Amino acid sequence: MIFAEKLKKERKEKGWSQEELAEKLFVSRQSVSKWENGQNYPSIEIIIKLSDLFGVTIDELLRSDEELTEKVIKDSRQIAYPRLKVFFDCLFLIGSAMLIIKLSILGLNHFTELEIPIRGSFFWNFGPLFLMLGGAIFSDTLKKKYKNE
Repeated sequence: MIFAEKLKKERKEKGWSQEELAEKLFVSRQSVSKWENGQNYPSIEIIIKLSDLFGVTIDELLRSDEELTEKVIKDSRQIAYPRLKVFFDCLFLIGSAMLIIKLSILGLNHFTELEIPIRGSFFWNFGPLFLMLGGAIFSDTLKKKYKNE
């Protein structure tokens, strides 16, 4: 049995109209109608609420429809990848900020009488490069991987 049929069957067994079910889920009646007609699928949060309302397992709802299962898997990936991408984008920005600070200090030392000391540590010299390259490469890799899936 596909999800749309299962949803309609469970709703009718409870004696609820589409409007009543929609109120319990805090969605529109049109959303429930689209789910029951197979035009759309609910989010994983709604599926969890449906399993609670109908007293069925999430597995029963998900495994009833292969397309719904794929949608839930894709949705979960959409949640994970942007978080990682933001992390690598932040690394790139930190590296960029460090580079701008270093270049500003070098410019001030060269064009003014200020003598701001710059220590020649390995991290200060190559840190911005590593952060920028690492952030950019991993961010781009995640973006390409996400597009392919």
